[in-house]
Amino acid sequence: MKKKKLTIDYSYDFELIGITSAAKGYKLAWEINQLLGVRLLRKDDLIIHHKAKLKCHYTYFSSERAASQLKLFKNKPNDSKNLKACLVSEYSHYDFILMTQGEDHWPNPALQEQLRKIPSVEMIAFIPLDALKERITLFFNGTNHI
Repeated sequence: MKKKKLTIDYSYDFELIGITSAAKGYKLAWEINQLLGVRLLRKDDLIIHHKAKLKCHYTYFSSERAASQLKLFKNKPNDSKNLKACLVSEYSHYDFILMTQGEDHWPNPALQEQLRKIPSVEMIAFIPLDALKERITLFFNGTNHI
């Protein structure tokens, strides 16, 4: 019997930017608010169930407008014993992940240039979505937070 393989290409309407910063999440969110004129607010922790029944909580902030969203996620879990379970494991060297989504989101190069002006930001880089192995798990895992 001949086997058939189903391949699905997903369409993503978001972009990810990795941020390295020694600042606490609330301070970085405040600095982004001041710079971009947005209102990133702290939300309930994002809960991800990783493999091996590992449940991790991640701090995140969200700003929502009519046609766009901006979300700032802490890349490392709040629980210090699970530090290896990063939100975006392929890019564990980033402290934060910034997600822009929607029709009216900021163009990536312009947003990166703006964010480089923040004194506490050490490094910023675009994260290519096709390089993520777990992107479907990360953004479609059944949580209602993303």
